[in-house]
Amino acid sequence: MSADWEAGLDGLIAAALREDLGERGDATSLALVEEGAAAKAEIRAREALVVAGVGAAERVFAAVDGRIRCEAAKRDGERAAAGEAVMRIEGPARGLLAGERTALNLLQRLCGIATATAAVAAELKPWGTQLLDTRKTLPGWRALDKHAVACGGGTNHRMGLYDAVLIKDNHLAFWKNRGKGTLADAVREARERWPGLKIEIEVDTLEQLRDALDGAPDWVLLDNMSPETAREAVAMCAGRCKTEASGGITAATAAAYAAAGVTAISIGALTHSARAADLGMDFL
Repeated sequence: MSADWEAGLDGLIAAALREDLGERGDATSLALVEEGAAAKAEIRAREALVVAGVGAAERVFAAVDGRIRCEAAKRDGERAAAGEAVMRIEGPARGLLAGERTALNLLQRLCGIATATAAVAAELKPWGTQLLDTRKTLPGWRALDKHAVACGGGTNHRMGLYDAVLIKDNHLAFWKNRGKGTLADAVREARERWPGLKIEIEVDTLEQLRDALDGAPDWVLLDNMSPETAREAVAMCAGRCKTEASGGITAATAAAYAAAGVTAISIGALTHSARAADLGMDFL
């Protein structure tokens, strides 16, 4: 699955520009920048990073003033060294200034996610382990955040609650209170209700895993297990379902889980705690 980063983008950009420009517009530029002034600028990386969001930034400037012309110097997924141009912009100076911060906000977040993802993906490469994202995204930005993960070499997990079943501990608490049966029974009931969706179930212990496997899930989520326990779980799941390790995994510990043989590792921090990459717009 690949995130559709353009989904809802125009509305998001319109809202971002509205909160920055208000009804009056850029008061400083209206006072100090001549109406007919034209300008050229480059958005440059100020640190080494993986690029994501160039197309979104171009859409910002197009929304500000249709006369602005943008040229991508780097494509999404490419690397940029400190000082390299990521994109070039030319047009009315007031328009460039009006769109600068919104475009940079997009680029800095998305490049930050892509760069963090690439660092973890590099740790997993020797084992061929997938790096998955989560739903822990900025509200309204999910498609963009997940696009950035893909640019960094990660794989998009489910987009929302609607496109896959993930039976977590809170769901199981309700299930058990209803006296409905085992974890395997929960998997079977979810499969009966949604035969066309992937069914995944979260387990905390090997005992829970044994129970869940009898229901033939597509995936099991190994939650907060040590790499040693995860290795045992992988052996139990061999030939039966795929395995996802999750819970507090970082770039420093990811390789240990990959070596344990899990199919994939998911890290919420890729999107919920991404550091903004350092980029700036320089007028030429």
